[in-house]
Formats: sequence, structure tokens, C-alpha cells
Amino acid sequence: MSPDKLAKTAVAALEDIKGRDIVVFNVTKRTAMFDKVIVASGDSNRQVRALANNVCEEVKKGGGRVFSTEGGQTGEWVLVDLGAVIVHVMQPAIRQYYNLEEIWGTPQRPVGVKIAAGKEAARKTAARKAAPRKTAVRKTVVRRAPK
Repeated sequence: MSPDKLAKTAVAALEDIKGRDIVVFNVTKRTAMFDKVIVASGDSNRQVRALANNVCEEVKKGGGRVFSTEGGQTGEWVLVDLGAVIVHVMQPAIRQYYNLEEIWGTPQRPVGVKIAAGKEAARKTAARKAAPRKTAVRKTVVRRAPK
């Protein structure tokens, strides 16, 4: 299954059981481990587990493979590893605490590394790297032997 089809299947499975605040991040430029991250919320630990189980079932029905799931015992945060797609299903308090949207960025404002803008900033960075480093000078004290 392609990553796009996996993501669509997972989102549809989450929507079937009333998953809330579903967000899909394309992270191909940030990591080589997977292509998409899906974050969704469930109201209770029972719903979180049901959402994760439904994702697993629907992906298997569609011919995809579920590599692993974690967190099903407590139901506060369940992670479903579909290979190219990672699905995080969380309770709202856990989701707010860990704030994965800040790590992966929002669809409207992706998170990225700030790069120095313009030639002036590039020149300053190059000058700082080329500057000789200060080395500590050790002073040795020669003591004379007592007479």
C-alpha cells in the first residue's frame, strides 16, 4: 500500500468511530523513517483503544500491514505503526501535554529549522567559523629548591 492510501484508510477508520481533531502531517522532508504522521483524539481510554483497533482492522482489510501497536493497555496514548504511516491516538489531556503538533508542525505553519537569511547573515556565519579559536596559555611556575 502506498503511504497516501495508508493515510486515507487510517483517517477513514478514525472518522468511523468518531475520532476528533484528526491531523495528518507529511514528514518526508524531516525524517526518513516514515512519510506521514497522523494524530487524533478520543474521549476515553475505551474509545482510544477502539480507534486504534479500527485502524488496524481497516488497514488489514485494505491489504496493508500493521507492524506494531503500543499503549493499548492503558488507552491514554496508542501508537499504531503502519510502516510509512504512524498513527497516534490520544486522550485530549495527553495530546495537549505532549503537543506533537509543535514537533511535526501544523499544516498551516510547518516547523522548520531557522536558516540565516541573506548574504550578510551567511557572511557572519562564515567569518565566525573561520576565526581562529582562542587557546588557553598555561603559565608554568619554576620553583627553586630551598637551600
